[in-house]
Amino acid sequence: MSTQAKPTRIDGDPQPSTKPQPGTGPGAGQVTATERPANEVTAADVAIRPGEAHDAPPKRKAERVRENERRAREVVAVGGGDWAEVTARKLADEEDDLMVLNMGPQHPSTHGVLRLVLALRGEEVISCQPVIGYLHTGIEKTTEFRTWVQGVTLVTRMDYLSPIFNETAYCLAIEKLLGIEAPPRAQAIRVLLMELNRIGSHLVWLATTGLELGALSMMLYGFREREGVLDILEEVTGLRMNHAYVRPGGVSQELPEGIEARVRAFVTEMRSRADDYESLLTRNPIWMERTQNIGHLDQDELIGLGVTGPLLRASGLAHDLRKVQPYCGYEQYDFEVPIAEASDTYARYQVRMAEIRESLKIIEQVLDSLPGGPVMIDDPKVGWPAKLQLGTDGLGNSPAHVSHIMGESMEALIHHFKMVTEGIKVPAGECYVTVESPRGELGYHVVSDGGNLPYRVHVRDPSFVNLQSVPHMVQGALVADVIAALSSVDPVLGGVDR
Repeated sequence: MSTQAKPTRIDGDPQPSTKPQPGTGPGAGQVTATERPANEVTAADVAIRPGEAHDAPPKRKAERVRENERRAREVVAVGGGDWAEVTARKLADEEDDLMVLNMGPQHPSTHGVLRLVLALRGEEVISCQPVIGYLHTGIEKTTEFRTWVQGVTLVTRMDYLSPIFNETAYCLAIEKLLGIEAPPRAQAIRVLLMELNRIGSHLVWLATTGLELGALSMMLYGFREREGVLDILEEVTGLRMNHAYVRPGGVSQELPEGIEARVRAFVTEMRSRADDYESLLTRNPIWMERTQNIGHLDQDELIGLGVTGPLLRASGLAHDLRKVQPYCGYEQYDFEVPIAEASDTYARYQVRMAEIRESLKIIEQVLDSLPGGPVMIDDPKVGWPAKLQLGTDGLGNSPAHVSHIMGESMEALIHHFKMVTEGIKVPAGECYVTVESPRGELGYHVVSDGGNLPYRVHVRDPSFVNLQSVPHMVQGALVADVIAALSSVDPVLGGVDR
């Protein structure tokens, strides 16, 4: 049996049926079930479909506009909608000469799965809206369901071009809550690996930017030298990326024999290679044409947007957390903070090249002053119990440690089991710790409720913060210059979509 729904006004008040009752009322002027006044508005007239904007039907003359009707003049349903594209197309509808263009997320020059919704007038960019979230991993939330030590294996995967920095910042936050410091040798090793990682990250930026702007040789050279960095990291940590080498209280294992000589050889070679890069690019007229006066932002705009790292230093502000808020013993090393003045893509290239040279200086100083002693804190309630060792099958427990816990000491086996399964307990509290990553200020806000799992881990990733500068950089630029400006930001989408 079917029933007929009562007509409903836009404000939701039920409207009495005007259908005449059989045998009653005058014959003229009656409204039948199949017709209605032309100016009557029903719910069907203002039905909203996901992702579409609608205007309400024109109201009758001298009629009071109700609140809900006013809201219905332009409504976008959230479910399944695409806000960036809807707003861009609305702008294009208002101006006939505008075109909406999607750059990404499959575009090879967006440095990951980043989508830019561009509104164009010919080749000129009128507006740009970055769309993120395609690589979302939920790492921050996942850390709340893992022990403190297990969290290292998660955070190292966010900014996958600088994993050592994520590990170090996370462990420094835990150590601050615990009220401990890693041994001096462990801190020196952290600095050594972070500066190697910084060089490797800048080399990827140099290689990819060169490729995007037409310097194909630079791509080959940059990845060639980065292989040297990854080989060293693999020999030290057992992995080329996502190392999980830095642990709360120190690092997972001692440096392998012969690594110092290998690092020194890399430093010597890298200095020569850096000279070659600058000979190839610095006075190259095509490179200068594609980078100078491109992506310019004033220093005040950068500060207002919270931008840090090479972008901020390329505007003339020498802000580097290694100098401003030293950590891991950076205060004992002699190095400069490179700056430039032009605040464009070319200036950011100059800053990153100078930072590679400064990192080489720091690495040499670390090797010259590398202290002795343990690489893990001597506290059985905090330090990782296993004595790790690199073998043919990767990183694992050393044979001596396995022999001790399995055949010599039941207490050692129980302690090992409890530390691995339950982990350490961190006193209740919260802290915010920052390090200077290759992209800027990398901060960790860590909260503990006193248990063996983090209550909250929130990351201030510099790629996420710096990315909001892109629309300001490219407004009024040409489409081809969007690639250069975006590349100068050096975003890593693993950190943006953490």
